[in-house]
Amino acid sequence: MASEVQIVQGDITTQQVDAVVNAANSSLLGGGGVDGAIHAAAGPELLEACRALRAGSLPDGLPVGQAVATPGFGLPARWIIHTVGPNRHAGQSDPALLESCFRRSLEVADELNARSVALPAISAGIFGWDPEAVARIAFATVADYDGGVRQIRFVLFSALLVEVFRHAHRDSRD
Repeated sequence: MASEVQIVQGDITTQQVDAVVNAANSSLLGGGGVDGAIHAAAGPELLEACRALRAGSLPDGLPVGQAVATPGFGLPARWIIHTVGPNRHAGQSDPALLESCFRRSLEVADELNARSVALPAISAGIFGWDPEAVARIAFATVADYDGGVRQIRFVLFSALLVEVFRHAHRDSRD
């Protein structure tokens, strides 16, 4: 059964879904944009959980294109799936890295038995990726996805991003 895809303008930290995807930095210790908003809304327990990951299985941080989960803490979502998008300004321009972020996030959601996931426009902000490229890669990845997540909601912070994603979604179905 195919997943239902939604595209909405809003605040990812308020979404009533099983899991939200955090466009994290590799340190997992917070940052700006989506990462900062999620850390602020989830509360200090999230930082402690991320520090525990760094002290344990991820001493060098989370690699680009990979994903890991923590509880949602103060968010309505039960889980936060952290993924590190490629940074074009740092020379990370391989589309496979961005595809891996979306794919690995959905795979981690499957491992958690999450049925609904909210995703941001990974790498489309400070990491310098063209929003149209991000949207095309996101929808190509979703089209190839065949797991247990039944609702995939792209939660975008601006009307411009919503329009870019809606256009890419239409094109992906043609």
